[in-house]
Amino acid sequence: MNRIARVPRKAQRGVILFVALIVLVAMSLTGIALIRSVDTNVLVAGNLAFRQGATAAADWGIESARSFLKTTIIANKAALDNDNPAAAYYATWQSGLDLVGTTTSPFNWGGSQLVGTDSAGNEVRYVLHRMCEASGAATSAGSNCVKASGSGGATGTEGSTKGTVSYSTLALPASTVVYYRVTVRVLGPRNTLSFVQAMLK
Repeated sequence: MNRIARVPRKAQRGVILFVALIVLVAMSLTGIALIRSVDTNVLVAGNLAFRQGATAAADWGIESARSFLKTTIIANKAALDNDNPAAAYYATWQSGLDLVGTTTSPFNWGGSQLVGTDSAGNEVRYVLHRMCEASGAATSAGSNCVKASGSGGATGTEGSTKGTVSYSTLALPASTVVYYRVTVRVLGPRNTLSFVQAMLK
């Protein structure tokens, strides 16, 4: 009778299990890093969208300031020679004024003109400055205003014709116009803050 010799089994040391666990941990860490990266990109894209929305909402403030100027000029232009804090209008450029809060004494936007809040949650405010060194009539020597002067003929002249469209040279107003600076602050969702300035005349 032949006997089959039994070979003793080698003790398993679990090296493969250990390597598999290390690979599994590495893959888990990579997945978590990827998820965090995607979340960060989504947040950045969302913040950029909020910033663009806030900047676009500033047009509302600029148009409101332009409307205020137009109405005041038609009703009583002399009213623009002096400050009107209730309407957030100042007859001087207020040298050294910090409108965006970069110094220790920033402008108090609580005294600005509130235009309103749009459907996206952007609160729009503006402040309007006449570009003059001193208050008073813009024509006075001491006011030292920044002005744009136009000159032209008293009447327009007929120009050339191309097809059905006629081009002519229009008369330019000879009067001197003072510049006005409107600064708009938009406070939006997630503390989005945007400042836009425009020059009006």
